[in-house]
Amino acid sequence: MASLKYLNVAHNQLSGQLQDMFQKLPSLSTLDLSSNSLTGNLPQSFSLLSSATDMYLQNNQFTGAIDVLADLPLKNLNVANNKFSGWVPSQLKNINLQKDGNSWNSGSAPPPPPGAPASRRPRSPSTSDGGKKSGVSGGAIAGIVISVLVVGAIITFFLFKRKSRKSSHTDIERMEDQPFASLASQPQELKSVQAFEIPPAINLKPPPMERHKSFDDADDVSAKPVVPKKTSVAPTNVISYSIPDLQIATDSFSADNLIGEGSIGRVFRAQFEDGKVVAVKKIKSSAVGGGEDFIDIVSDISRLRHPNVTQLIGYCCEHGQRLLVYDFLKNGSLYDFLHLSDEYSSKPLLTWNNRVKIALGAARALEYLHEVCSPSVIHKSMNSANILLDSELNPHLSDCGLASLVEDADQELDNSAPEVSMSGLYTIKSDVYGFGVTMLELLTGRKPFDSSRTRSEQSLVRWATPQLHDIDALAKMVDPALKGLYPVKSLSRFADVIALCVQPEPEFRPPMSEVVEALVRLVQRTNMSKRTVGNDTLKGEP
Repeated sequence: MASLKYLNVAHNQLSGQLQDMFQKLPSLSTLDLSSNSLTGNLPQSFSLLSSATDMYLQNNQFTGAIDVLADLPLKNLNVANNKFSGWVPSQLKNINLQKDGNSWNSGSAPPPPPGAPASRRPRSPSTSDGGKKSGVSGGAIAGIVISVLVVGAIITFFLFKRKSRKSSHTDIERMEDQPFASLASQPQELKSVQAFEIPPAINLKPPPMERHKSFDDADDVSAKPVVPKKTSVAPTNVISYSIPDLQIATDSFSADNLIGEGSIGRVFRAQFEDGKVVAVKKIKSSAVGGGEDFIDIVSDISRLRHPNVTQLIGYCCEHGQRLLVYDFLKNGSLYDFLHLSDEYSSKPLLTWNNRVKIALGAARALEYLHEVCSPSVIHKSMNSANILLDSELNPHLSDCGLASLVEDADQELDNSAPEVSMSGLYTIKSDVYGFGVTMLELLTGRKPFDSSRTRSEQSLVRWATPQLHDIDALAKMVDPALKGLYPVKSLSRFADVIALCVQPEPEFRPPMSEVVEALVRLVQRTNMSKRTVGNDTLKGEP
């Protein structure tokens, strides 16, 4: 397969030594052999992979040196958690390299073998410019170097100890002047100073397994002190899928499986070999940063647990691709149900009770995000397209926890609160406004903005708000698809909640807990009326 460009056999059970069989793959740009049980040295034919830019060899049992990779045009290389030894070639130190969890040699690298390019390794002090050996043996030089290092370490130790005695009183005074919260970082700062005495190449404790990192996360080679970074930990309560898994399940993300598209990315229907059907959101590369940022987002979303919030079941973070895997909800979005009726003629009609149930479920989802989660989660894209309906028309709010991926400029102005449209400021009160617009869609069956209507009726909020407290006008606003089958009092109370949510001033909009209470009372009164009458209370009945 001489034209092969991408080869991924990661996360299998491959074992044994790689054969020298890569000399006929000049087009291969990405090679992923990670998380197998491969052993032995890297084959010499690796050096002929002249197009290789991304190579992932981590979490195997490879041994020997990695010199065969030195002259490849690599941009990303992960060799972590193997049994490699020797020195890391200098050519690889300026790329996105992950190398922890091996047995690298410390100190200066030995000279290159005769006939090898001079740039392969740094020259050793034991050779002259002409390449001839000096009169001092290698063992003598090693002894001298070790002696110098030992003496230097001893001198440094006593100087540092002496200095620390002198400055201890000053340090204590300085620490006492610091706020209490800042003292938590003080032991780490002292530890960083003391670590100066240990050569940095000596690794006393095996590091945790690393994932692919972006180029921006490459090792810092500046002279600044090392500051511990937040470590992103992949969540254990969701499945980590590979790109080939999702490519097969979506038929290579074919247009036939495309079920939705938004500002963050596209959503595809996926079916695995066991018959399980899921929804895969393929996030635009421009919407998310490095892999660690994405893993943090996945971890946050995986902790969201509510019956009216779409459940994250998996993710994929490989080779620059970022994907989220959710439960598949067969009835699609509320927007499709309300506004694409011709395409959904085979689906059940949204009765008044269905609409109230959908509004109450969506309100409970927002109440959970705003008032139960700590810190509060702002949705930022509260609209009917993000309310998905299951087979029983129960609502599930999607895209929860993805607010950081949505740029303010990408927001749909049709649902946005006035403060968002004017200043870009987005808060939980802006979510309340978006929820009010969604309730208006449920009541009227109209889109938030419809350019096909007369100018005075194009904006749903501007057209509907002045009429929400007028019973006669309200009856004319109701979705014609209901055919008059709704309780008048229930409709009026529904409109009262809408009026509170879409107020121009955010401080006057109610918290979602109050919205939930109002809708619960509405449902209870409707049910009591139904029990009294014996059937669904219809328009015109008290």
